[in-house]
Amino acid sequence: MGQVIQFVSKSERERIRLIQEARAIYDSIFPSTDSAGSAQQKAIGSAAGGDVGNLA
Repeated sequence: MGQVIQFVSKSERERIRLIQEARAIYDSIFPSTDSAGSAQQKAIGSAAGGDVGNLA
């Protein structure tokens, strides 16, 4: 009771997936030596409404 379910459109899920894929490619080419990349990834996940990995 009291749970809020947020609708995420198909285009938004695709946009998030493409961002994650581009980030993974970028990180494989330019590996970060600090934790700035993980902080940015957390920001993307929270902007998308939580656990981005389980949107499928």
